[in-house]
Amino acid sequence: MSRLKRVLIVVGSVVTVVVMAVGGLFAWLWTGADVSTVGKASFDNALAIPPLAESTVDKDGTRVFDLRMRAGETEFKDGLKTPTWGFNGSYLGPTLRAARGEKVRVRIANGLDEASSVHWHGMHLPARMDGGPHQMIAPGGTWTPHWTVDQPAATLWYHPHPHGATEQHVRRGLAGLFIVDDEKSAELTLPKRYGVDDLPVIVQDVRFDGAKLDGGHRIMQNVGFLGDRTMVNGTLRPFREVGDELIRLRLLNASTARTYAFGFPDGRAFSLIATDGGLLERPESMDRVQLSPGERAEIVVRMRAGERVMLRSFPQDNYGDSWNRRFGGGDDSFDVLELRAAGRLRPSPGIPTVLGESETPDGTDAVRGRYFDLKRSGINGRAMAMDRVDETVTRGTTEVWTVRNSNGMPHNFHVHDVQFRVLEVNGEAPPAALRGPKDTVFLPNGTTMKLALRFTGPADPDTPYMYHCHLLYHEDQGMMGQFVVVDKGQRAQAPSRHSDHSGHQHG
Repeated sequence: MSRLKRVLIVVGSVVTVVVMAVGGLFAWLWTGADVSTVGKASFDNALAIPPLAESTVDKDGTRVFDLRMRAGETEFKDGLKTPTWGFNGSYLGPTLRAARGEKVRVRIANGLDEASSVHWHGMHLPARMDGGPHQMIAPGGTWTPHWTVDQPAATLWYHPHPHGATEQHVRRGLAGLFIVDDEKSAELTLPKRYGVDDLPVIVQDVRFDGAKLDGGHRIMQNVGFLGDRTMVNGTLRPFREVGDELIRLRLLNASTARTYAFGFPDGRAFSLIATDGGLLERPESMDRVQLSPGERAEIVVRMRAGERVMLRSFPQDNYGDSWNRRFGGGDDSFDVLELRAAGRLRPSPGIPTVLGESETPDGTDAVRGRYFDLKRSGINGRAMAMDRVDETVTRGTTEVWTVRNSNGMPHNFHVHDVQFRVLEVNGEAPPAALRGPKDTVFLPNGTTMKLALRFTGPADPDTPYMYHCHLLYHEDQGMMGQFVVVDKGQRAQAPSRHSDHSGHQHG
C-alpha cells in the first residue's frame, strides 16, 4: 500500500503542477489579451490627407482615372522603412471623386509581383466591372473597368478582392476612398471642403515587427488579425488642426478584422449624417458609432475654440461572451485622432434638419425572401466555390434577406452592388445608426437581421457578385457566396472567367 500511496502522491503532484501551469498560462493569456493606447502617447504627427486623384475628361464626357498597384517602402516611424503596397504611391491610394450621372473609366495597372484585383466597395455597377475575385489582374497586366455612376452621394472605397488573399493585400496598404457627389448633397449646408472641414478618416489597426508590418494572428484570435495600435490615413499618432466650428469626419473602418466604437472622451454628442450608401433622411444625435470592417459613417462634430479633443474607440460589450470580447477585440480601446481647434474658429452654418429621401427599398414589394446562416465554415453550410452560383435574383425585383449569426463569435455581412435597408434587428426596429443606406452590417453572435434589397441590374447570368463576411480572414477561409442577376426567364450560368488580365482590356 505504501508503494501505491507514493504513486498516487506523485501522480497527484504532477496533476497539480499541470493544472497550475495551465491556469497560469490562461491567466497570462487573459490579462495580456486586451489592448489600450489611451493616454499612452503624444499625438505629434500631422495627419496625412490622401490627395484627390487626378483625372481627365474624354470627348464623350467620360472621367478617366489612372491607378497603379505597386510595392514600396513607407516611413511610418522615423528612420524605419517598412515594406508596403499602395496605389500610385507606397501606401494607400488617392481619393477618387465623381458625380452622379458621370461616366467613369479607371485604367488600372498591376505593378506587383502577384495577381490582385480592385473592388469598388459600395458601388452600384455591372458585375463585370465589380472587381471581385473573377476580375483578377495578373502581374504586369492592366484592367479598365468603366460604368456610369448611378447612386446618391456617398463615401465609398476601393480595395483588392483576390479569393484567399484579401486580408493580406488590404493589410499591406491597398485601399482608398471613392467619393460620390450629387446635386442634392451639394445644396446642403454641410461641411464640404475636402481636407479642411471635410476630413477623410481611414482607420486601420497595425502591429510592427521591427520595421515590418506584422500580419500574424495571435492565439485565440479567431476573428483574424488584430493590431496593437491604430493609424489614420497611414499616419501613426495623428493630429489635425482645424479652423471651423463644425468638422465632418468621413470614417472608414479599413481594418481587416477589428470593430471600433467611435466617440469622444468627454461624451460630447455628434451628428450622424450618413452611413455606407449616403445621407440619412435626418441627422441623428449620438455619442458612439460602431463600425465593423468595411463600414463607413459620416459624422459632424462641433469644436470649441482652442480645444484639443481625441477621437477614441471604446470597449464594446456586444461581441458575445466575455471570452469573445477579450480575444476578439471587444475589450480594447484606442486613441485614434486628435483634433486641435484654432484659437478663433470660422462660423459654420447649422446642419440641415432634413438631409434627403431614402432610395433604399422598404421591403413591402418584396417578391421573395432568402436566409443566410453565418458560420466560419461557410454561409448556409457551404464554403465559397468560384464555379458555383449560390443564388439567382431577377432584375428589377426586391427581396428580403434574413441573416443570422449564432456562431459564437462576431461576423459581419457585405453585399456587392446594392445598398440595402435594415428592416429589423432581432425582431425590433433598427437603431439610428442602422437606418441609413447600408452595404455592410455588423452581426455579433446571437443577432438576426432582416434586410431589404432591390436588384436593378444590369443582368449578367454568368458573372456573379459576392456576399460575404468582411472580417477578411473569415472571407479568405470561405465565408462567401455568389449571386447573379438575371432577366425574368433567364437562368444562371456557370461563372465565366474574366481573370488574369494581362493585356489592355476593358473589363
